[in-house]
This record gives sequence, structure tokens and C-alpha cells, in this order.
Amino acid sequence: MQFAIYGAGGVGGYLGARLADAGHDVTLIARGDHLAALQSEGLRVDSVAGDTSVDVPATDDPASVGPVDYVVFTVKAYDTHDAAADLDPLVGPETTVLSFQNGVDNERWLAEEVGESHVAGGVAYIFSTIASPGVVEHTGGPARFVFGELDGSRTDRIETLYEALSGCDGVAAERADDVRVELWRKFAFICAQSGVTAAARLPIGRVRETQPTWEMYRRIIEEVVTVARAKEIELSTETVSEWLEFAEDLDPDMTSSLYYDLEHGNQLELDALNGAVVRHGEETGIDVPMNEAVHAILRPWADDRD
Repeated sequence: MQFAIYGAGGVGGYLGARLADAGHDVTLIARGDHLAALQSEGLRVDSVAGDTSVDVPATDDPASVGPVDYVVFTVKAYDTHDAAADLDPLVGPETTVLSFQNGVDNERWLAEEVGESHVAGGVAYIFSTIASPGVVEHTGGPARFVFGELDGSRTDRIETLYEALSGCDGVAAERADDVRVELWRKFAFICAQSGVTAAARLPIGRVRETQPTWEMYRRIIEEVVTVARAKEIELSTETVSEWLEFAEDLDPDMTSSLYYDLEHGNQLELDALNGAVVRHGEETGIDVPMNEAVHAILRPWADDRD
């Protein structure tokens, strides 16, 4: 099958390499130094699940690719609107645009550009990043990818994608019964993990040792769960305890992508994470003081880098 990986960073680059290894036709869409390295040297993945190197086409021009079966859309959330506006050359009548991004609004933004019928949602459980131009480093996480139709239906295109991803080494594919639940479930965790580690500039080990900060972590998850339920997203009553137990088992030095971007002077996904909780809280009439605090603390850095 034909795949375009739109945003060949930590998540997209990892999936693109695994799909190429499995024999699929993959084109990487990237930019800057990373694109130059992909074009000259190919893509290397250093992974706890097994290293690989692939030499596949890479470009910054979707028009040079043409329609594909699947667009795996993995850009940072702050680039969603601009990138979505450039998808038309990749989208034919049967193309599926599958988002594996942080946040709960990207699928709606994509649908506004390419039409809701083309869009499917997904979540990625993987710790990976661009280690250097042309090199993606996968340091942990189950490399589990959960995806499905936005209306909860089971379709041929989801089954076909499941078969393709299940045939890839280093990928655990899972079909979602309700992908909206999956999106908000992960959202609850990453808002806490990203918000607290970045706002406090603490790795997870020190967050656990600092009781007021650990309490803030718990309350952020609780706020997201409450907002989700107000939006009729039926998250399990065990969501808070499950994520706290999960965080307890993380490597003590684990931080978050938001922390990484803050420390390295990169643009921040703040508006798609804690900022989105604040917006959805206002829409549903739910108070979210912990997410408001994180948003306020990090807002000056986010504004400075927009």
C-alpha cells in the first residue's frame, strides 16, 4: 500500500521506517535539516525494539507525491492547520488521513480541510524523537498505536490498516472501539506529564518525591476526566488511578516532549494540551484550576516562540 508520512519526526519517522521494512510504499514529508538528511542518507531508527535503516523518498512538496492510500499525519499540533491546508494533492477519493498527534482537536481541524469522511483518529504510545537530522531515537514505551473511525464504526479501511501495521516489526497495532475515548484517555495523561514536568522543570522521579507537585499531577488528570465526561466522552472511573500507577513505574528521569521543547528553545504545544483543557472547560462550565495554572506559567515561553 501507499503511505505518505506527513511529519517524519519521532512518531512519523518510526512508523514510516517500520512500514517500509514491511514492504509498503512509503514517502516521508519533512522539512529543514531533517529533510536534507533523509534525502542524502536515508532514515535511521535507533530503537529499543530493534534498529533499522531505510532509504525511501522524502520531500517537502506533497504535490510531487500525489494521492496515496493513507496519510499518516504526525505533525506537531500547532502546525495542524497549515499542514492540513497542504494535504489536497495527497488525498484521493479513497484516501484516509490518520492523525497520531497530541491533543483532542486535531481530527476536527483536519476534517475542516479535507472532509470528515477522510479522517480517522489515533493515539501513539511511544517515547521517540529526532535525535539528529535523519535519525529517530525510540527510547521506550510499548510502540502501541490505537486507531479507529471517529464515529466508532468498524470499516474496511481500518481493518486494512490494522493488517498493515500488525505486519510491522516493532509495532503493536490495536483497533479502538471508540477512538474518542482513547484520545481523551491519553490526553489526560499527557496534560499531566507534559504540564507538570515542564512547568516545574522536574523529571518524573522528582515529581513523585515532591508531594504538592504530585498532587497537582493527580488533579490535572482529574480535571481532564471531568471535562471529558461533561462532553459525553465516557472515560473509565479507573482512569486517574491507572495513570498514576503508570507514572509511578516510569523511569525516574522521564520528562515529556513539552519539557524537551521548552529546554531546547522549540515552539510549544501548550495550546493543544493544557490550553485546550482550559478552552473545553470554559465550554462545558467545568473549573480546571490546575490546568489554568500550568497554562499561565508556561504562556510567556509559548508566546515568545510562536
